[in-house]
Amino acid sequence: MANKHVVRLKNGNWGIKNEGNPTPIYQSKTQAASIKKGVILAKKSHTELVIHGVDGKIRDKDSYGNDPHPPRDKKF
Repeated sequence: MANKHVVRLKNGNWGIKNEGNPTPIYQSKTQAASIKKGVILAKKSHTELVIHGVDGKIRDKDSYGNDPHPPRDKKF
């Protein structure tokens, strides 16, 4: 399964794309809505959710895979 990326789309909306595929699988008006949906999709597919900022740079990552030695989450 491909990692999920939350990105700003050309039309100004926020969307979720599968890694390596330019076509969004989900679109919303807000980044928060796309992140919420992205978490659901990443958990379902046991992949990583990569959140990009408005500038396109990676802002955050969360892993929902089966990593036997996950890194400690310093956010919480």
